[in-house]
Amino acid sequence: MYEKIIDLTLSLSERMKGVAIETAKTLAEDGWNATTLHIYSHVGTHMDAPVHFEVTDQTIDQIPVERFVTEAWVLNLTHIQPSALITVADMDPITNKIGKGQSLILHTGWSKKLYTDAYRNKLPRVSKELAKWIGEKGIGLLGVEPPSVADVNNIKEVTEIHTILMKNDIIIVEGLTNLDQLTKEKVTLVALPLKVENGDGAPARVIAME
Repeated sequence: MYEKIIDLTLSLSERMKGVAIETAKTLAEDGWNATTLHIYSHVGTHMDAPVHFEVTDQTIDQIPVERFVTEAWVLNLTHIQPSALITVADMDPITNKIGKGQSLILHTGWSKKLYTDAYRNKLPRVSKELAKWIGEKGIGLLGVEPPSVADVNNIKEVTEIHTILMKNDIIIVEGLTNLDQLTKEKVTLVALPLKVENGDGAPARVIAME
Protein backbone atom coordinates (compact mmCIF):
# COMPACT_ATOMS: atom_id res chain seq x y z
CA MET A 1 0.00 0.00 0.00
CA TYR A 2 1.11 3.53 -0.73
CA GLU A 3 1.07 6.08 2.06
CA LYS A 4 0.57 9.08 -0.18
CA ILE A 5 -0.64 9.74 -3.74
CA ILE A 6 0.14 13.14 -5.26
CA ASP A 7 -1.47 14.59 -8.37
CA LEU A 8 1.25 16.10 -10.59
CA THR A 9 -1.21 17.32 -13.22
CA LEU A 10 -2.20 20.87 -14.12
CA SER A 11 -5.95 21.44 -14.45
CA LEU A 12 -6.89 22.31 -18.02
CA SER A 13 -8.27 25.84 -18.09
CA GLU A 14 -9.31 28.42 -20.65
CA ARG A 15 -6.63 30.62 -19.13
CA MET A 16 -4.20 28.34 -21.00
CA LYS A 17 -3.41 29.18 -24.59
CA GLY A 18 -4.77 26.27 -26.62
CA VAL A 19 -7.80 25.45 -24.47
CA ALA A 20 -11.40 26.39 -25.24
CA ILE A 21 -14.36 24.95 -23.37
CA GLU A 22 -17.86 25.41 -24.75
CA THR A 23 -21.24 24.42 -23.34
CA ALA A 24 -22.63 21.57 -25.43
CA LYS A 25 -25.58 20.42 -23.30
CA THR A 26 -27.34 21.66 -20.19
CA LEU A 27 -29.36 19.77 -17.65
CA ALA A 28 -32.24 22.20 -18.02
CA GLU A 29 -32.52 21.93 -21.80
CA ASP A 30 -31.06 18.51 -22.66
CA GLY A 31 -31.25 16.39 -19.54
CA TRP A 32 -27.53 16.43 -18.73
CA ASN A 33 -24.55 18.77 -18.59
CA ALA A 34 -21.76 18.39 -21.14
CA THR A 35 -19.06 20.50 -22.72
CA THR A 36 -17.11 20.51 -25.98
CA LEU A 37 -13.35 20.66 -25.43
CA HIS A 38 -10.91 22.17 -27.91
CA ILE A 39 -7.44 21.20 -26.66
CA TYR A 40 -3.99 21.78 -28.16
CA SER A 41 -2.15 18.46 -27.98
CA HIS A 42 0.79 19.88 -25.99
CA VAL A 43 -1.08 22.05 -23.50
CA GLY A 44 -0.81 21.75 -19.72
CA THR A 45 0.61 18.49 -18.40
CA HIS A 46 1.27 16.42 -21.50
CA MET A 47 3.33 13.66 -23.10
CA ASP A 48 5.23 13.98 -26.37
CA ALA A 49 5.33 11.28 -29.03
CA PRO A 50 8.39 10.87 -31.32
CA VAL A 51 6.33 11.89 -34.35
CA HIS A 52 6.09 15.35 -32.71
CA PHE A 53 9.52 16.06 -34.22
CA GLU A 54 9.40 13.19 -36.74
CA VAL A 55 12.28 11.45 -34.97
CA THR A 56 10.38 8.22 -35.63
CA ASP A 57 6.83 7.60 -36.80
CA GLN A 58 5.70 6.38 -33.36
CA THR A 59 2.49 8.12 -32.28
CA ILE A 60 1.11 8.60 -28.79
CA ASP A 61 -1.31 5.67 -29.10
CA GLN A 62 1.57 3.36 -30.07
CA ILE A 63 3.70 3.85 -26.96
CA PRO A 64 3.52 0.61 -24.92
CA VAL A 65 1.38 1.09 -21.82
CA GLU A 66 3.89 -0.70 -19.59
CA ARG A 67 6.15 2.33 -20.00
CA PHE A 68 3.60 4.58 -18.28
CA VAL A 69 4.25 3.12 -14.81
CA THR A 70 7.83 3.42 -13.56
CA GLU A 71 10.09 4.01 -10.60
CA ALA A 72 11.14 7.66 -10.68
CA TRP A 73 13.93 9.60 -9.01
CA VAL A 74 13.04 13.14 -7.94
CA LEU A 75 15.88 15.66 -8.20
CA ASN A 76 15.60 18.98 -6.36
CA LEU A 77 16.72 21.78 -8.67
CA THR A 78 14.70 24.60 -7.11
CA HIS A 79 17.87 26.70 -6.97
CA ILE A 80 17.93 26.88 -10.77
CA GLN A 81 17.81 30.35 -12.30
CA PRO A 82 15.46 31.53 -15.09
CA SER A 83 16.64 30.53 -18.58
CA ALA A 84 19.50 28.50 -17.07
CA LEU A 85 20.82 25.31 -18.64
CA ILE A 86 20.47 22.19 -16.48
CA THR A 87 23.77 20.30 -16.69
CA VAL A 88 25.18 16.85 -16.04
CA ALA A 89 26.84 18.24 -12.90
CA ASP A 90 23.37 18.98 -11.52
CA MET A 91 22.68 15.23 -11.63
CA ASP A 92 25.33 14.40 -8.99
CA PRO A 93 22.84 13.46 -6.23
CA ILE A 94 21.31 10.66 -8.34
CA THR A 95 24.09 9.77 -10.79
CA ASN A 96 24.99 6.52 -9.05
CA LYS A 97 21.42 5.66 -8.10
CA ILE A 98 19.27 5.92 -11.19
CA GLY A 99 19.05 2.79 -13.30
CA LYS A 100 18.14 1.90 -16.85
CA GLY A 101 14.42 2.15 -17.49
CA GLN A 102 13.75 4.30 -14.44
CA SER A 103 12.32 7.79 -14.70
CA LEU A 104 13.83 11.16 -13.82
CA ILE A 105 11.73 14.04 -12.48
CA LEU A 106 13.35 17.49 -12.40
CA HIS A 107 11.85 19.58 -9.59
CA THR A 108 12.57 23.19 -10.49
CA GLY A 109 9.56 24.82 -8.86
CA TRP A 110 8.71 26.22 -12.28
CA SER A 111 5.01 25.34 -12.11
CA LYS A 112 4.60 28.17 -9.59
CA LYS A 113 5.18 30.55 -12.50
CA LEU A 114 2.15 29.28 -14.43
CA TYR A 115 0.23 32.13 -16.11
CA THR A 116 3.27 34.42 -16.00
CA ASP A 117 5.45 35.45 -18.94
CA ALA A 118 8.42 33.64 -17.41
CA TYR A 119 6.65 30.27 -17.44
CA ARG A 120 7.07 29.94 -21.20
CA ASN A 121 9.72 32.49 -22.07
CA LYS A 122 12.36 32.09 -19.32
CA LEU A 123 12.17 28.40 -18.53
CA PRO A 124 15.19 26.39 -17.32
CA ARG A 125 16.30 24.05 -20.09
CA VAL A 126 17.91 20.66 -20.51
CA SER A 127 21.41 21.12 -21.92
CA LYS A 128 22.63 19.16 -24.94
CA GLU A 129 25.15 17.32 -22.75
CA LEU A 130 22.46 16.41 -20.23
CA ALA A 131 20.14 15.15 -22.97
CA LYS A 132 22.93 12.85 -24.16
CA TRP A 133 23.66 11.74 -20.57
CA ILE A 134 19.99 10.86 -20.05
CA GLY A 135 20.15 8.77 -23.21
CA GLU A 136 23.36 7.04 -22.14
CA LYS A 137 21.81 6.20 -18.77
CA GLY A 138 18.88 4.54 -20.53
CA ILE A 139 16.35 6.55 -18.57
CA GLY A 140 12.83 5.61 -19.61
CA LEU A 141 10.93 8.83 -18.95
CA LEU A 142 11.92 12.43 -18.27
CA GLY A 143 9.43 14.64 -16.44
CA VAL A 144 9.81 18.43 -16.17
CA GLU A 145 7.76 21.29 -14.77
CA PRO A 146 8.14 23.86 -17.59
CA PRO A 147 6.01 23.49 -20.73
CA SER A 148 9.07 22.21 -22.60
CA VAL A 149 12.46 20.61 -22.01
CA ALA A 150 14.04 23.33 -24.16
CA ASP A 151 13.63 26.97 -25.17
CA VAL A 152 10.40 27.08 -27.16
CA ASN A 153 11.49 30.39 -28.68
CA ASN A 154 14.61 28.80 -30.17
CA ILE A 155 13.54 26.32 -32.84
CA LYS A 156 17.08 24.97 -33.27
CA GLU A 157 17.45 24.23 -29.56
CA VAL A 158 13.98 22.84 -29.02
CA THR A 159 14.37 20.54 -32.03
CA GLU A 160 17.85 19.38 -31.03
CA ILE A 161 17.00 18.53 -27.41
CA HIS A 162 13.78 16.72 -28.27
CA THR A 163 15.56 14.83 -31.05
CA ILE A 164 18.41 13.65 -28.81
CA LEU A 165 15.97 12.42 -26.17
CA MET A 166 13.58 10.79 -28.61
CA LYS A 167 16.37 9.06 -30.56
CA ASN A 168 17.29 7.44 -27.25
CA ASP A 169 13.68 6.32 -26.71
CA ILE A 170 13.10 8.70 -23.79
CA ILE A 171 9.45 9.51 -23.10
CA ILE A 172 9.06 13.23 -22.44
CA VAL A 173 6.42 14.56 -20.04
CA GLU A 174 6.18 18.32 -19.65
CA GLY A 175 4.10 20.69 -17.53
CA LEU A 176 4.24 18.85 -14.20
CA THR A 177 3.09 20.52 -10.98
CA ASN A 178 2.91 19.92 -7.21
CA LEU A 179 6.42 18.49 -7.07
CA ASP A 180 6.92 20.37 -3.80
CA GLN A 181 4.48 17.89 -2.25
CA LEU A 182 6.81 14.96 -2.87
CA THR A 183 8.74 13.91 0.22
CA LYS A 184 10.60 10.85 -1.07
CA GLU A 185 13.67 10.72 -3.30
CA LYS A 186 12.11 7.88 -5.27
CA VAL A 187 8.42 7.44 -6.13
CA THR A 188 6.21 5.31 -8.35
CA LEU A 189 5.22 7.46 -11.31
CA VAL A 190 2.08 6.91 -13.37
CA ALA A 191 1.76 9.01 -16.54
CA LEU A 192 -1.26 8.24 -18.72
CA PRO A 193 -1.73 10.24 -21.94
CA LEU A 194 -5.03 10.45 -23.76
CA LYS A 195 -5.05 7.70 -26.39
CA VAL A 196 -5.30 9.83 -29.52
CA GLU A 197 -5.09 7.90 -32.78
CA ASN A 198 -1.98 9.01 -34.69
CA GLY A 199 -1.38 11.66 -32.02
CA ASP A 200 1.83 13.69 -31.87
CA GLY A 201 1.27 14.07 -28.14
CA ALA A 202 -1.58 14.40 -25.69
CA PRO A 203 -2.59 15.83 -22.32
CA ALA A 204 -1.78 13.33 -19.57
CA ARG A 205 -2.92 12.60 -16.03
CA VAL A 206 0.22 12.13 -13.99
CA ILE A 207 0.41 10.97 -10.37
CA ALA A 208 3.19 9.99 -7.98
CA MET A 209 2.80 7.34 -5.29
CA GLU A 210 5.01 7.26 -2.21
